[in-house]
This record gives sequence, structure tokens and C-alpha cells, in this order.
Amino acid sequence: MNIKSFNKHLDYNDNRIVTKVILETSFSKEIRILLKNRQTMKEHKAPLPIIIHILEGKIDFGVEGEIISLEKGDVITLESNISHDLTAKEDSIVRLTLSKLDDANRVKKVAQKS
Repeated sequence: MNIKSFNKHLDYNDNRIVTKVILETSFSKEIRILLKNRQTMKEHKAPLPIIIHILEGKIDFGVEGEIISLEKGDVITLESNISHDLTAKEDSIVRLTLSKLDDANRVKKVAQKS
């Protein structure tokens, strides 16, 4: 058993998006993404299916030219290689679930380039 928290030690940064691997299991990587109001993760693709869960805040989620408003409690899934972007409408905590086969550093690099 392993207990972790997505809501503790929230180190938002005014200048960059903050990502952190919170938990790694035998089948997934659970990543926390902290976005301050108006921060954007530029358009990118994931090589494998992903799950995005909004734990706090509001996000405009762009997917293939459509903007979907997501708020606290909303969950969205994407198949592999679907272009998407995220823009925070307020300070937000996003839980990203990656396949164990995906690379968490890829997410960090996308955040750093945004």
C-alpha cells in the first residue's frame, strides 16, 4: 500500500507550470500539474492514452480545434496521438494519469516549453 496526496505541498510558480510525479504503480504514473491562472501548456500529443482529472480550478482544454471547459471533478480521456492543450482559467490542480510505458519527463518538457 502507498498513500500520497495531490493536495499537499502545492508549490505554484508564477513563471512556469509545475509538474511532479506523485505516485507510480505497476500500471500507471500519476502526475500533478499545477497551473496558475492564465498559464498554458502548449499543444502537444501523448504517445499512449491518458486520463486528465481536474482536482481544483477550471481549465479550457483544447482538443483538435475544440475548446472544452473543465472544472473541479471533471475527468476526460484521450486516445494516443491526439493534439491537445490546457489553459488555466484559475489556479488549478490537474491529475494526469499516464501508462507505465509513457515517460513522465516528456510531460515536464512540454510544461517547460510552454
